[in-house]
Amino acid sequence: QVRLVESGGGLVQPGGSLRLSCAASGTIFSINAMGWYRQAPGKQRELVAAITRGDSRNYADSVKGRFTISRDNAKNTVYLQMNSLKPEDTAVYYCHSRLLARFAFGLQENDYWGQGTQVTVSS
Repeated sequence: QVRLVESGGGLVQPGGSLRLSCAASGTIFSINAMGWYRQAPGKQRELVAAITRGDSRNYADSVKGRFTISRDNAKNTVYLQMNSLKPEDTAVYYCHSRLLARFAFGLQENDYWGQGTQVTVSS
């Protein structure tokens, strides 16, 4: 069984900063990619940032220069440092991981999601 547990969301004023963390645990063999998605009310879930095991990073245009994704491979943890936050960044942020997990029958690659953490940017 694999779990992704997020932390770090909350309420912040425009221009402020937050740092999200997501730790993967369970019967993990290896993690290929980790990332963050967000979903605002009435909108589709969208990619915010992603990072591969080889440290290749991808960002949504709307967050480039403001958000930074990083990972600690030894801890199976991904971070999202969010600076210069705007009201339009308000959403539920979901951690995602594509990883190879151990099962009784062997190894299988699947996508896993965290439960989501609310980020609200408001004065």
